[in-house]
Amino acid sequence: MVKIIVDCFGGDKSPGANVLGAVNAVKANDDITVYLTGDEKIIKAELDKTGYSGDRLVIVHAPDVIGCDEKPTDVIRTKPESSMMKAVNMLRENDDIAGMVTIGSSGAAIAAGTLRIGRMKNVSRPAFCPIIPTMAGGIVSVCDSGANVDCTPERLHQFAVMGSIYMQCVYGIESPRVALLNVGTEKEKGDALRRDAYDLLEAEKSICFVGNMESRDLLSGKYDVVVCDGFSGNVMVKSTEGACLEVLKRLKKDIFSSFRNKIGGLFLSRTLKKEKTFFDYRNYGGSVILGTKKVMIKGHGSSTEVSVACCIDQVYRIASNHMNEKIEKALSQSASE
Repeated sequence: MVKIIVDCFGGDKSPGANVLGAVNAVKANDDITVYLTGDEKIIKAELDKTGYSGDRLVIVHAPDVIGCDEKPTDVIRTKPESSMMKAVNMLRENDDIAGMVTIGSSGAAIAAGTLRIGRMKNVSRPAFCPIIPTMAGGIVSVCDSGANVDCTPERLHQFAVMGSIYMQCVYGIESPRVALLNVGTEKEKGDALRRDAYDLLEAEKSICFVGNMESRDLLSGKYDVVVCDGFSGNVMVKSTEGACLEVLKRLKKDIFSSFRNKIGGLFLSRTLKKEKTFFDYRNYGGSVILGTKKVMIKGHGSSTEVSVACCIDQVYRIASNHMNEKIEKALSQSASE
């Protein structure tokens, strides 16, 4: 039985989405038990709405909530009874708990992961690694997407190794194609950071490095892992998400602009709905924090019950495929060379 914790507060749709997502996850998988951290009375009320009466959902009382505007390093110390920190401390103190899911403050999650859970051996900095659907019908991961604004070539090298193993273990991609985000595809492009990182990635035998990638090709389907510093990665991911949403809004507006377009839209409604579902980031879970000793998934702040269930499944697959052990082994070998 794989034990997983879900922080039930901090998101736009919390705690309802968190609780219902956990219910759906345990119904879909007989091999997991989920601990729900947060205000016991409120969580119980949400749980009663679902009609679930099994014993694989356990409420852990935590009356406080961490706000997104609070300083991450402060709340770790001052809010031990918050839903997120209760989950983090349980994860730290119990070897039999595989991982946790939170859709709360990103800053608090990465700070808690680094300072309370701790980094794996040889890991310089943990990194956010979200999954994004591509135009080719597949997925691509971005490592890092916001945890580390400043990077070194060595950190980008580690992100590549960790991201590659993540895609192998969780999504079954045998030899993930790794690219370095840059301002051009030529090897000599970019600043000193990118050029030095290129040399390290090119020399790394454990990954399939395919060179530089321009941000416009993120959704092309030509890459499986994109390596970047957290500032560039965050801007790229959010710009891509925003552009896709605006295109869908424009398309909807055009369809309803005339009677003829409405008729055409009616014939295309099934296809349009399918595409909207495929490109909805909420259907792909959250960002794994790669490099921490225990598994942590940070879901989007506007996560629905579908998103939360996907995040729980991510923890399950990471734990079942022993991803952290494989990352530690790979980085140890790299450090010894």
